[in-house]
Amino acid sequence: MHKQNQKYPLGLINSCFLAILFFATGFSALGQESKNDSLIIEKKEAIHSPRKATIYSAVLPGLGQIYNRKYWKVPLVYGGFATLGYFINFNNEEYVKLRQAYSDIIDTDPNTNSFVKLVTDPKRLEPDRIGQLTESLRKGKDYWRRNRDLVVIGTVVFYAVNIIDASVDAHFFNFDISDDLTINWVPGPVMCMDNKLIGIHCRFTF
Repeated sequence: MHKQNQKYPLGLINSCFLAILFFATGFSALGQESKNDSLIIEKKEAIHSPRKATIYSAVLPGLGQIYNRKYWKVPLVYGGFATLGYFINFNNEEYVKLRQAYSDIIDTDPNTNSFVKLVTDPKRLEPDRIGQLTESLRKGKDYWRRNRDLVVIGTVVFYAVNIIDASVDAHFFNFDISDDLTINWVPGPVMCMDNKLIGIHCRFTF
């Protein structure tokens, strides 16, 4: 009887030890699995490529913004190009019209008189004032050509901005810009005049 009573507590201890070992192994495996999941998530997030966003927007403006999930920027991109395209066309039409009028007024062919349609005051067609009209047509032609060329340059700049915007957004795609900001107060040793004192460390997390 005495021997059986000694064995029972030993078996109970062994059972408890095995249970603790089982749970410890389970928690370790769970922690390892959670760590692996975190690595997979980080790997997936790292797949977002600024190079792809840049190429997409270079090939088709707005496509890089779609790749970055900045869908609200797409109407701005195409709205900008539509506006610039309208002004290029408008300025070019005015330039072509005045260029033809200037060409007609300086030639010697009386049948080429498209400039007459542009004159609202008939007195400007008088021989003594035809020189002023010719100069006005030349200046007008140059004015509209310059405007057209400036808008073309603006379109090229806008195209470049579209590419740069996609590239910058892609670089900050995985960057945490939330408003969460925490302060942790941690007690710890602080060195003062070569003496170790008890102090508090302040840690910002954002």
